[in-house]
Amino acid sequence: MSRIDSETPAGRLAQAIRTRRRALRLTQKQLCDLAGCGVAFLYELETAKPTVRLDKLLAVLEVLGLELHVIEGHDGITVAAPPAPPRDGAP
Repeated sequence: MSRIDSETPAGRLAQAIRTRRRALRLTQKQLCDLAGCGVAFLYELETAKPTVRLDKLLAVLEVLGLELHVIEGHDGITVAAPPAPPRDGAP
């Protein structure tokens, strides 16, 4: 796989989604099953495809415990520090 350009909005989003999925120890297939989307969609999302379906993106973010915030600005997409993965045995 080629390196994702984290300087683009799609690249930053892709990196955040892939990092969170891996932190939760989910395979792409597992995440797709939980989010109700296809593996091809998630692959495209994680490789920074510049156009995606919003409903599917929101379903993936919900499963990952991530939120999409829309604020005024010119930076495209800003990725905040990711939440810590749940610890084994933690409530």
